[in-house]
Amino acid sequence: MKKQIRTFIVLTLSLLLFSPIATRADDKEMVASIMNLRADVEALYTKIDENKENYKAQMKSLALQVADSEAQINRVETAIKLADLDLQKIQIKIANTSTENVELRPLLKKAFYMLEENIREGIPFKINERLSALDKIKKDLAQNLITEEKALALLWAGYEDNTRLTSEIGLFKQKIVLGGQDVLATVAKIGSVMLYFSTPDNRVGYVLKNKNIYIYKTIDDRDEKKLILTLFEALKKQIRTGYFTLPNALLTGGSR
Repeated sequence: MKKQIRTFIVLTLSLLLFSPIATRADDKEMVASIMNLRADVEALYTKIDENKENYKAQMKSLALQVADSEAQINRVETAIKLADLDLQKIQIKIANTSTENVELRPLLKKAFYMLEENIREGIPFKINERLSALDKIKKDLAQNLITEEKALALLWAGYEDNTRLTSEIGLFKQKIVLGGQDVLATVAKIGSVMLYFSTPDNRVGYVLKNKNIYIYKTIDDRDEKKLILTLFEALKKQIRTGYFTLPNALLTGGSR
């Protein structure tokens, strides 16, 4: 019995002696844990602040891009209106011209020149084919294979076709120049303001206008390529209306 009491006293003393040490160790661990948590919270706040600044910068950049795109679209609309005015002037001039008393060739010459310049300066879509069609009309007229009235009718159809292209959206095949080489590509034409391309070797990009010269730019960014390929898939399915997010490829605004 005395041996059991002695053992109990020893155990009690041991608990009393070592208990404060254990408590102090727990306190140190708790303090260390709190400090770690506080550091984590501060790091999170710092990251949140950084994300806020990045978000503000992105929103500002997007706002500038939207403003620039709207300005360029306005310029395109103005150019189309001016083209319509020129077309109306030609209509009036043709209407006031009597084919019985007035030579049509000077008028045809000017009309040919205006349309050729419009094709060369406009979107690089089947330019060679369209210019070749005009050359054939001029040659036939020069060789008296067609009358002046017939040439006028064909030229008028060319003007109408050129106007139609300003609003046409779709997929087409045409040769483009990449790396100094001609490549047969599939092109997505968005009216007369944007032209995207995709080649058989999986190169994707769009057309830029730099100092009145059209350049075919290849895209390496995976996300931008995905956006363009999504447009191609939609056009393959005959989907020509809807909301699409695309890289900025407006062809107006001069050099870039």
